[in-house]
Order: sequence, then structure tokens, then C-alpha cells
Amino acid sequence: MGTMLRKLENRDVTGMLEWMHDEVVAKNFRFDFMSMTREKALNFIADSFTDENQHFAIVDAQDNYIGTISLKNISAVDNNAEYAIVLRRAFWGKGYAQKATAEILDYAFNTLNLHKVYLNVLDENVRANKFYQKCGFVFEGTFKDHLRLPASGGGYGTLCWYAIINGHKKSGNDKFG
Repeated sequence: MGTMLRKLENRDVTGMLEWMHDEVVAKNFRFDFMSMTREKALNFIADSFTDENQHFAIVDAQDNYIGTISLKNISAVDNNAEYAIVLRRAFWGKGYAQKATAEILDYAFNTLNLHKVYLNVLDENVRANKFYQKCGFVFEGTFKDHLRLPASGGGYGTLCWYAIINGHKKSGNDKFG
């Protein structure tokens, strides 16, 4: 497949805006990506790689932007980071997300020497919950009615929390098993 990660570049902005303005993709995030402008997206790219937040482009063998995968809130004190991923809808179900996840976990554990990588996802996002479990993330619990969801008329959403501890990844098909 040839998926690889690289730092985000300005030329990725069109692909980023594609998923940000795709209602099917954007509805699964608590942030209002539908109102994202080209200028704001370019500013995000400019600030996308720091000690605390590292956002990578997921690209195919021809270096075409597929999506973004991130380690956020990287803590040198606690040796952990928050994981996030999003793909353009045209690339869903083709294995790119799983390959990119394996690559970023390798980077997190073997380059950054993190102890734990964690994430949270809305419980109603069944597809994502299944994906994270498939990648070896272990369910740790829920935060009930934790987020206000303006799209649902002011209702609340429950977050599911998952994590992988270095050396304890469950899937047996990679170097962490």
C-alpha cells in the first residue's frame, strides 16, 4: 500500500478542507470544522509540529494527502500523548488508517519513548470505536454526557476512552504484540 507519514505541508490544505467540509466526516468531531477557512487551515499547518503537538499527513505512494494523524498534548512529565486520526472519506475502508496508526504508534513508543497513547471518541461513533479496538487500543471507560453537542439540538455526548500502554498492544500482527 505504501502509506507513510510526513509533516503537513501547505499543499495539503485542499485535502484537509475536503474532509473538514464533509458533513459525514465532520459530524464525528466536537470542533466546528465546517466553518474552517483556507487561511485558518494554513495557520494550523504552520503550527502543526511542536514538542507538544505533532500532526502528520498520511500520504499514499505518490505523496497525495489522504488524512491527518496526530499525537497531541505530548507530556514529557507523564510520558503520554493523545492520538487522533481523520481521513478523507474517499479513503475510508482501504487500510490506510490502520497502517498509519501502526506507524504513529511505532513513532510514539520507539522514537518519543512514550509509555501510553490514549484517545477519546463519541460512543455513538460505532465505526471508530470498532476501528480503535481493531488497532489494539483497550477500552478504559466512559465520561457520560461529557460534551455538549450543538448539532444534536443541545444534547450531550458520552466519550469512550481507549489507550495502549507501550509493550501491551493486543493485536498480534505487528511489532508491539
